[in-house]
Amino acid sequence: DCKDLLYVFAVVNLVSAALHSNTLESPKNAKKKTGQSKTRRLQQAFADHLRHVGRAYPPPQYPEVVLLIDNAPWHAGALVQQALADNPHLKFKRLPSYSPQLNPIERFWKKLRRRATHNRLFDTLADLKKSLRASLSYFQTMRQRVKSLLEKRRPRKAK
Repeated sequence: DCKDLLYVFAVVNLVSAALHSNTLESPKNAKKKTGQSKTRRLQQAFADHLRHVGRAYPPPQYPEVVLLIDNAPWHAGALVQQALADNPHLKFKRLPSYSPQLNPIERFWKKLRRRATHNRLFDTLADLKKSLRASLSYFQTMRQRVKSLLEKRRPRKAK
Protein backbone atom coordinates (compact mmCIF):
# COMPACT_ATOMS: atom_id res chain seq x y z
CA ASP A 1 0.00 0.00 0.00
CA CYS A 2 2.89 2.39 -0.62
CA LYS A 3 2.03 3.16 -4.25
CA ASP A 4 -0.93 3.33 -6.62
CA LEU A 5 -1.89 -0.11 -7.91
CA LEU A 6 -4.39 -1.48 -10.36
CA TYR A 7 -5.61 -5.03 -9.91
CA VAL A 8 -7.19 -6.91 -12.81
CA PHE A 9 -9.55 -9.83 -12.31
CA ALA A 10 -10.28 -11.88 -15.40
CA VAL A 11 -11.67 -15.16 -16.60
CA VAL A 12 -11.14 -16.69 -20.00
CA ASN A 13 -13.53 -19.25 -21.35
CA LEU A 14 -11.31 -22.15 -22.45
CA VAL A 15 -13.78 -23.20 -25.14
CA SER A 16 -14.71 -19.89 -26.78
CA ALA A 17 -11.74 -17.77 -25.57
CA ALA A 18 -14.22 -15.11 -24.41
CA LEU A 19 -12.61 -12.76 -21.90
CA HIS A 20 -14.38 -11.12 -18.96
CA SER A 21 -12.52 -8.71 -16.71
CA ASN A 22 -12.89 -6.19 -13.91
CA THR A 23 -10.41 -3.83 -12.31
CA LEU A 24 -9.82 -2.49 -8.83
CA GLU A 25 -7.95 0.74 -8.28
CA SER A 26 -5.92 0.83 -5.11
CA PRO A 27 -4.49 4.30 -4.56
CA LYS A 28 -1.70 5.13 -2.15
CA ASN A 29 -2.64 4.61 1.47
CA ALA A 30 -5.83 2.76 0.52
CA LYS A 31 -5.96 1.11 3.93
CA LYS A 32 -6.05 4.48 5.67
CA LYS A 33 -8.68 5.79 3.25
CA THR A 34 -10.99 2.75 3.37
CA GLY A 35 -10.19 1.25 6.74
CA GLN A 36 -9.89 -2.15 5.04
CA SER A 37 -6.85 -4.36 4.61
CA LYS A 38 -5.55 -5.23 1.15
CA THR A 39 -6.93 -8.77 1.49
CA ARG A 40 -10.39 -7.51 2.46
CA ARG A 41 -10.49 -5.06 -0.48
CA LEU A 42 -9.39 -7.80 -2.89
CA GLN A 43 -11.91 -10.27 -1.43
CA GLN A 44 -14.69 -7.75 -2.08
CA ALA A 45 -13.45 -7.08 -5.62
CA PHE A 46 -13.13 -10.82 -6.32
CA ALA A 47 -16.65 -11.44 -4.97
CA ASP A 48 -17.94 -8.68 -7.26
CA HIS A 49 -16.05 -10.28 -10.14
CA LEU A 50 -17.65 -13.66 -9.39
CA ARG A 51 -21.08 -12.03 -9.57
CA HIS A 52 -20.08 -10.54 -12.94
CA VAL A 53 -19.07 -14.01 -14.15
CA GLY A 54 -22.34 -15.44 -12.82
CA ARG A 55 -24.28 -12.92 -14.92
CA ALA A 56 -22.11 -13.54 -18.00
CA TYR A 57 -22.74 -17.29 -17.69
CA PRO A 58 -26.34 -17.64 -16.45
CA PRO A 59 -27.33 -21.00 -14.92
CA PRO A 60 -30.01 -21.92 -17.49
CA GLN A 61 -27.39 -21.90 -20.27
CA TYR A 62 -24.40 -22.89 -18.15
CA PRO A 63 -25.47 -25.22 -15.33
CA GLU A 64 -21.88 -25.56 -14.11
CA VAL A 65 -19.02 -23.10 -14.60
CA VAL A 66 -15.65 -24.25 -13.28
CA LEU A 67 -13.12 -21.58 -12.38
CA LEU A 68 -9.44 -22.48 -11.99
CA ILE A 69 -7.98 -20.45 -9.15
CA ASP A 70 -4.82 -20.35 -7.11
CA ASN A 71 -4.62 -20.12 -3.34
CA ALA A 72 -4.45 -16.34 -3.04
CA PRO A 73 -5.95 -15.18 0.27
CA TRP A 74 -8.60 -13.12 -1.53
CA HIS A 75 -9.97 -16.26 -3.22
CA ALA A 76 -11.48 -17.28 0.12
CA GLY A 77 -13.46 -15.73 2.94
CA ALA A 78 -17.03 -14.85 3.80
CA LEU A 79 -17.47 -12.35 0.94
CA VAL A 80 -16.37 -14.92 -1.63
CA GLN A 81 -18.51 -17.64 -0.05
CA GLN A 82 -21.54 -15.32 -0.25
CA ALA A 83 -20.86 -14.63 -3.94
CA LEU A 84 -20.66 -18.40 -4.56
CA ALA A 85 -23.92 -18.90 -2.63
CA ASP A 86 -25.52 -16.25 -4.88
CA ASN A 87 -24.20 -18.14 -7.93
CA PRO A 88 -24.32 -21.85 -7.06
CA HIS A 89 -23.46 -22.84 -10.63
CA LEU A 90 -19.95 -21.42 -10.14
CA LYS A 91 -17.47 -23.99 -8.86
CA PHE A 92 -13.81 -23.60 -7.93
CA LYS A 93 -11.03 -25.93 -8.95
CA ARG A 94 -8.10 -24.94 -6.75
CA LEU A 95 -4.66 -25.48 -8.17
CA PRO A 96 -1.76 -26.69 -6.04
CA SER A 97 0.37 -24.04 -4.35
CA TYR A 98 3.21 -22.60 -6.37
CA SER A 99 2.03 -24.04 -9.68
CA PRO A 100 1.21 -21.14 -12.01
CA GLN A 101 2.28 -23.29 -14.96
CA LEU A 102 -0.93 -25.31 -14.48
CA ASN A 103 -3.16 -22.27 -14.90
CA PRO A 104 -3.78 -21.43 -18.58
CA ILE A 105 -4.59 -17.79 -17.79
CA GLU A 106 -1.03 -17.20 -16.60
CA ARG A 107 0.13 -17.26 -20.24
CA PHE A 108 -2.52 -14.65 -21.00
CA TRP A 109 -1.37 -12.45 -18.07
CA LYS A 110 2.18 -12.51 -19.44
CA LYS A 111 1.05 -11.31 -22.88
CA LEU A 112 -1.30 -8.72 -21.37
CA ARG A 113 1.44 -7.23 -19.21
CA ARG A 114 3.86 -7.18 -22.12
CA ARG A 115 1.33 -5.44 -24.36
CA ALA A 116 -0.09 -3.00 -21.82
CA THR A 117 2.64 -2.11 -19.36
CA HIS A 118 6.17 -3.14 -20.34
CA ASN A 119 8.70 -0.34 -20.80
CA ARG A 120 6.13 2.33 -20.02
CA LEU A 121 5.90 4.94 -17.33
CA PHE A 122 2.37 5.98 -16.45
CA ASP A 123 1.82 9.43 -14.99
CA THR A 124 -1.47 8.50 -13.39
CA LEU A 125 -3.42 5.44 -12.37
CA ALA A 126 -6.01 6.49 -14.97
CA ASP A 127 -3.35 6.25 -17.71
CA LEU A 128 -2.43 2.74 -16.58
CA LYS A 129 -6.10 1.74 -16.50
CA LYS A 130 -6.62 3.15 -20.00
CA SER A 131 -3.69 1.12 -21.35
CA LEU A 132 -4.88 -2.08 -19.68
CA ARG A 133 -8.45 -1.56 -20.86
CA ALA A 134 -7.25 -0.99 -24.44
CA SER A 135 -5.22 -4.19 -24.33
CA LEU A 136 -8.09 -6.14 -22.78
CA SER A 137 -10.38 -4.84 -25.52
CA TYR A 138 -7.86 -5.93 -28.14
CA PHE A 139 -7.77 -9.45 -26.72
CA GLN A 140 -11.57 -9.56 -26.51
CA THR A 141 -11.68 -9.11 -30.28
CA MET A 142 -8.78 -11.49 -30.99
CA ARG A 143 -10.23 -14.71 -29.62
CA GLN A 144 -8.13 -16.95 -31.84
CA ARG A 145 -4.99 -15.29 -30.48
CA VAL A 146 -6.20 -15.82 -26.91
CA LYS A 147 -7.09 -19.42 -27.68
CA SER A 148 -3.62 -20.09 -29.05
CA LEU A 149 -2.09 -18.63 -25.87
CA LEU A 150 -4.25 -20.84 -23.68
CA GLU A 151 -3.50 -23.99 -25.65
CA LYS A 152 0.28 -23.58 -25.70
CA ARG A 153 2.12 -26.18 -23.74
CA ARG A 154 5.41 -25.49 -22.07
CA PRO A 155 8.19 -27.76 -23.27
CA ARG A 156 9.19 -30.40 -20.78
CA LYS A 157 12.64 -30.16 -19.33
CA ALA A 158 15.02 -33.00 -20.02
CA LYS A 159 15.97 -35.04 -16.99
